[in-house]
Amino acid sequence: MEALVTGGAGFIGSHLASLLLARGNRVTVLDDLSTGRRVNIERLESNDRFEFVRGSAHDAAVTDPLVSRADVVFHLAAVVGVKRVVEDPVRAIESNVAATSCVLAAAARTRTRILLASTSEVYGKHSDLPFEESADIGFGPPTALRWAYACAKALDEWHALAYWQHRGTPATVIRLFNVAGPRQLGDYGMVLPRLVGQALRGEALTVYGDGTQTRTFIHVDDAIRALAACADHQEAVGQIFNIGSDHEVRIIDLAELIRARVGASGPIEFIPFETVYGDRFEDMMRRVPSLAKLKSVIGFEPSHDLASIIDDVIADMRRRQEFVASVSSESEVSVPFVSP
Repeated sequence: MEALVTGGAGFIGSHLASLLLARGNRVTVLDDLSTGRRVNIERLESNDRFEFVRGSAHDAAVTDPLVSRADVVFHLAAVVGVKRVVEDPVRAIESNVAATSCVLAAAARTRTRILLASTSEVYGKHSDLPFEESADIGFGPPTALRWAYACAKALDEWHALAYWQHRGTPATVIRLFNVAGPRQLGDYGMVLPRLVGQALRGEALTVYGDGTQTRTFIHVDDAIRALAACADHQEAVGQIFNIGSDHEVRIIDLAELIRARVGASGPIEFIPFETVYGDRFEDMMRRVPSLAKLKSVIGFEPSHDLASIIDDVIADMRRRQEFVASVSSESEVSVPFVSP
């Protein structure tokens, strides 16, 4: 099988590319490196079944020939992270919608199997937990720019399912819930690696809001295993699936757990959301997926608990710190990411 992974130099995409190669597939990664990192895939480039193409998923001249030769497309390329969305909502909307439109149009011409990575953000202010894929969605007002990303990804979902229903393009929508693990950076608002990094540096752990908001976290290895399995199941075509964990944790408790597992003594500090994201920011207080549909179709069960996810992130960051410390501070270096 030949797979195309858009956004494949990113955190999730690079792990997925590794898994697909390990399964014996040919893999092409398409990434413009705007947030993806070449170092994430450097160790894959010696494999003769791997190819890296630097380019944008919304450039049809690049995307069309890559999709046409693929048996399956994992479309992960997107502007992600709450911080990036709030800082540049225009790019978040335009880039996400344009890239998905381009990839879907290419897949439609050849009836290529496509899995679209979406987000738990599309559930908006929905309050009935756990979130089921068939549930209604409801966003906040357009003045709260946090919802720009959610709205763009919801449009991507409708677009993908419209291609399936009206043009026969075999598409599946995957809603990802807080994937975490080695190679993830906390630069764009991802809470778990941000808190781990602060703990390792001996800094205060900054919790936004009062810390009572809850999230669930899934290890990247579990997430990519579920993604690949969905591609293998014909029953998944035309469907939406949550991929995540159903173990709910308050952010204040996450910070305490990280501090304990690092052995850090820094304080926990609370910062108002508006200080970080502006006056019109709105947050979702709870976000918990139903995994019943995913379990029914592919028999999926997460294999990592929260403590093991945190430990893997800690070990990964410590390796990177040790590497940086071992080279001259005056040298420009690419810090390698090595999976545990």
